[in-house]
Amino acid sequence: MGLGGISIWQLIIVLAIVILLFGTKKLRSMGGDLGSAIKSFKQSVREGEDDVNNKEDATLHHTSSESHTQHSEKDKHTS
Repeated sequence: MGLGGISIWQLIIVLAIVILLFGTKKLRSMGGDLGSAIKSFKQSVREGEDDVNNKEDATLHHTSSESHTQHSEKDKHTS
């Protein structure tokens, strides 16, 4: 038994049929296209995460600056 009830011989037959239908050049180009699509997807996800992290950092910095300003103003009024 192979993967999920499919034997190795069945996989070889399916692979042979796919090669006959599409040819090796077409399969290579499809593989390259798929690889570049996955690479660009991962890069986009990474950039999106970086954007979210940068926005969170900016929000935290802005909030702490406002808090510091409010405390400074309170200190001026109590003096």
